[in-house]
Amino acid sequence: MKMIRAIVRPERAEVVASSLAAAGFPALTRMDVYGRGKQKGISFDSIKYEELPKSLLMIVVEDENVSKVTSIIQVSALTGYYGDGKILVTPVDTAYTIRTGEEGL
Repeated sequence: MKMIRAIVRPERAEVVASSLAAAGFPALTRMDVYGRGKQKGISFDSIKYEELPKSLLMIVVEDENVSKVTSIIQVSALTGYYGDGKILVTPVDTAYTIRTGEEGL
């Protein structure tokens, strides 16, 4: 299993979630976060915003679905401007359902 974390623009988060659900991946966690990337924030005249609002989407999928899910996120989050976000993929050893104690997705 893999954990996919996508840091995207807040206005694209619902588009990404809807695209994932339509492709058969409805389960995810969304959090509102703040941060900055390589551009170190954004400047307008004398005003500098060092941390920008973003949305963090987390989804756990089987290994064979990683490329499909990351592709869906890439396409649906893309605006073509700095700050579109990042996709991070990490291994997940085990998952448990709290209600039943069942192991696995």
